[in-house]
Amino acid sequence: MSSTAPAGASGSHTRPSTQRPDRERSLFLEFLVLIGIAFFLAFLVKTFLVQAFFIPSGSMENTLAVGDRVLVNKVAYHTRPIERGDIVVFDGLDSFAPEFTIPAPGNPIQQVMSWFGQLVGFAAPNERDFVKRVVGVGGDHVVCCDVQGRVSVNGVYLDETSYLFPGNSPSDVPFDITVPDGKLFVLGDHRAASSDSRAHLGDPGGGFVPVDRVIGRAFVILWPLQHAQVLPIPETYNQPGLARSGK
Repeated sequence: MSSTAPAGASGSHTRPSTQRPDRERSLFLEFLVLIGIAFFLAFLVKTFLVQAFFIPSGSMENTLAVGDRVLVNKVAYHTRPIERGDIVVFDGLDSFAPEFTIPAPGNPIQQVMSWFGQLVGFAAPNERDFVKRVVGVGGDHVVCCDVQGRVSVNGVYLDETSYLFPGNSPSDVPFDITVPDGKLFVLGDHRAASSDSRAHLGDPGGGFVPVDRVIGRAFVILWPLQHAQVLPIPETYNQPGLARSGK
């Protein structure tokens, strides 16, 4: 007597497929690898090429407004010297007093988020980082002010109306200095609200910024879009007489 196997039965056991979990695990690992590569490339770009900075204070208004995101070229000064009129970001540690204070991240996750935010320009920079305009380079004789209230460099008067904050005078602090070699004399465009080289004239460093503390040149406003623009050197710094010092 023969028996009939129940419908749907087979002679072998069917095992649950592992294809879906394996595929999901593979996709997850690929995602982690891509994230790691993205962070590594971002680290290389930030460290050696270009970095985005958030403007936290009004010391460079109206050229740079609070909340602007600027791109800083970190290799520009490997191909040319720092020029008068450049807007530079520099490390003011031990030479400039902070213009703003930010709380330190409280845990590793916040530290990573802060780092990434600084990378893309959506977080405040380190409070020791400053952004100012270069007015004098090594060897320059910088004086303020004449009877018309103007700043002169090597005897040539600057016309700062194109970038000076409306209503500000070029300086309410008189000075007559010669910039040492390897140093910079920097001012904010909003002179009445900028703690710049003038604020440190009596300090041991004389208010000068060491060239090796410069992070890079701010060359474009990236965000917000309505304020996006290239940041050229103002025409007044192209006067031939400024370069008579040979710099």
